[in-house]
Amino acid sequence: MTDSFSGELWDSIADIYGAILAHPFISGLTDGTLPAEAFAFFVVQDGLYLREYSRALAAVASRAPHPAATRMFARHAADAVAVERELHATLLPELGISAAEAAAAEPAPTNLAYTSYLLATIRGGTYAEGIGAVLPCYWIYWEVGKELSCQGSPDPRYQRWIGTYGGEEFGEIARDVIAEADAVGTSLSESERALVRRHFRTTSRYEWMFWDMGYRMESWPV
Repeated sequence: MTDSFSGELWDSIADIYGAILAHPFISGLTDGTLPAEAFAFFVVQDGLYLREYSRALAAVASRAPHPAATRMFARHAADAVAVERELHATLLPELGISAAEAAAAEPAPTNLAYTSYLLATIRGGTYAEGIGAVLPCYWIYWEVGKELSCQGSPDPRYQRWIGTYGGEEFGEIARDVIAEADAVGTSLSESERALVRRHFRTTSRYEWMFWDMGYRMESWPV
């Protein structure tokens, strides 16, 4: 994949992606061993994450150098809010979580660290840096979704989550952002490419940490 900038980015996180696939949260989705309470915790935290990720995508849209990218990221920002509402309307009740409980939830430490890093990178860096920071959430979820779709899950709630990210509709969204990363990469200097790679690798690490946070049902130590 290294012939393209996106391929270079993906190759740079081979170790992280391998660790994600090996994590018991991910394997537990397909073999049914993931505790329901850990999945419920994850879904609530994911809803909180999506609110901040929507703000991050809107900020990337505001930095885009051409209208097509502005429209794409602005649309994705709106879609992230819609996904959060859909989670609250459907999946959360099935997990025994009320709307009031979800509304009262606070971000876990890893969640707050991840979203804070995203927003700081986008607001303080270049458009290319912003893409590098937000791309792992698209790409890793797509790849994980495809991988898990081949295995399926005995739990219909887990299967629905897998189907969302392993499907063609989400794949099309991810491919559009990957293509934008490649387009932007052609005009970057080597030092600029290295900076984008650093952000891409950092938020990929946060993706692993987010699933680990869910598995451990992470809370603040004091």
